[in-house]
Amino acid sequence: MKIQSPSAAESQREHFIALLRRFHTAMLVTSSSEAGFHARPMAIAQVEDSGRVWFLTAADSPKVREIEHDSHVTVTAQDGESCFLTLTGRAVLVDNPQKVSEIWHEPYRVWFPEGPTDPTIELISVDPDRGEFWDYSGFHRASYLWEAAKAYVTGTLPEEHNEQDRHGTVQM
Repeated sequence: MKIQSPSAAESQREHFIALLRRFHTAMLVTSSSEAGFHARPMAIAQVEDSGRVWFLTAADSPKVREIEHDSHVTVTAQDGESCFLTLTGRAVLVDNPQKVSEIWHEPYRVWFPEGPTDPTIELISVDPDRGEFWDYSGFHRASYLWEAAKAYVTGTLPEEHNEQDRHGTVQM
């Protein structure tokens, strides 16, 4: 395992948060005593500079009961074949109408017809512990494809130039 300088670790953390902000939806994975792990797509309402992620849900949804049972969650996101990430942390259920108004987006009205004042809205805040990303977008993708092609032709493994730009694990 490579030891990174504080600036390299901070750079990877910032890169992780920038990648996370590119996603509009993610899979929220909770734990259920009845069914084991339960994953479902969720609209990302907000990503804070700390990496905290906010979701809106109905207060009577199964995920609320699952979070009450076990607050450990995982958030996963994938953008085709170019960007992947996971975030693990603790989910907190929040009843804060002011925060709902702050992060409200009009398409949420599909699930909450009364708008941001809908009394059934419950906020889920995921406070991150750890994140991991695989970024093969833009220049990273071209660089990886070149290394993969070269490895294929030569019968060797791809070189790991700038691997910290394409893959990283960050403590949040």
